[in-house]
Amino acid sequence: MRNNTNNNTKSGGIGFVGLLTIVFIALKLMNIIAWSWLWVLSPIWISAILIIVILIPVFIYLALKPNRKKY
Repeated sequence: MRNNTNNNTKSGGIGFVGLLTIVFIALKLMNIIAWSWLWVLSPIWISAILIIVILIPVFIYLALKPNRKKY
């Protein structure tokens, strides 16, 4: 029985949007910025809106694309 200690898994990390959100939350909680919570959490909802705006046309294109089969 071999004990394989070489694990090559990778994780994605927190990313830019997550880090920016954490920084905004920390600044808000330390009273350095006086923004509303809507703007403090804006990196999350702005990135979600951008993803939706990009994916909707892609899905519409794929749904309406004629199926071409080569024989």
